[in-house]
Amino acid sequence: MKLKLFTALALLAAPAWASEDIADQYPASMLYSKPVEVIPHVFSAIGATAPPTYENAGHNNNLSFIITGDGVVVINGGGSYLLAQALHDEIKAVTDQPVKLVFNENGQGHAMLGNSYWAEQGVDVVAHVDAAAAFEDNGPMSLRAAIARIKERADKTEVVGPTITFEDEYIVEMGDMKIEARYLGPAHSPGDIVVWLPEQSMVISGDMAFHERMPPLFQETIALDWIETWETAFEPLEATYVIPGHGHPTNMDQVRRYTRDYLVYLREQVGALIENGDGLAEAYYVDQSPYAHLDTFEELATKNAGRVYEQMEFE
Repeated sequence: MKLKLFTALALLAAPAWASEDIADQYPASMLYSKPVEVIPHVFSAIGATAPPTYENAGHNNNLSFIITGDGVVVINGGGSYLLAQALHDEIKAVTDQPVKLVFNENGQGHAMLGNSYWAEQGVDVVAHVDAAAAFEDNGPMSLRAAIARIKERADKTEVVGPTITFEDEYIVEMGDMKIEARYLGPAHSPGDIVVWLPEQSMVISGDMAFHERMPPLFQETIALDWIETWETAFEPLEATYVIPGHGHPTNMDQVRRYTRDYLVYLREQVGALIENGDGLAEAYYVDQSPYAHLDTFEELATKNAGRVYEQMEFE
């Protein structure tokens, strides 16, 4: 136990590395990387910090699982049937306990398209009501996009929604673990939840928190709301360990730096531009150089700035 804790602390304290140029870290599996035990009984297969591609099989978010002593709880259905199956193979390699529950961290394809595999196993899938609604609306489009990107690696994948939904929290006491799925408020996408392990002081944050890659702002992502949810509900958890939605496991200081602080910084830059009377064309090129080292910077920085300008223009 002491050795595992030491390993986990070393992992969280050391500078984690990531590069969107690495196509695949685990060629023996459909997964982008082999699951690691972050703290005792909590594992995560860390996804690519790149956009979804054929090479990474669409595994560009973190797929986690908790071995409770009386069954396994999975966090994220995965981006396809075969990805979910590959994660299950890894689970069966480390425990004989059956998977009893799956949480979808939001309604995006990489969180829910693997539900088709878990449904076939007879496992209940839990999500926030808003995430379920978003996937009902966008699931067919997400599936078409996945097929276009990963081709035969999307085989057997179908649009299957969650079997259980909740509004504020969904608490599970299983084996030796208390697991609290919580909706903290609007953040990155509709129905974003975190999975909080109070006795371990660990949060599996989903897309509430990013690390090592730039957060994307979607059309429905309101930066000011995300900041407020962070400050009033996420930060007060005072988690010791954080498995973010994207990037290596780390601590609250690091995800604050690359999520909340980035959003605050971008709003400050765009706000100064608006005060100067500049328009959307100029907003695309506000200075984001302090975050240029993050993966997906080239793909997302100008889009993020434009979306924040549109949100702030009439505040």
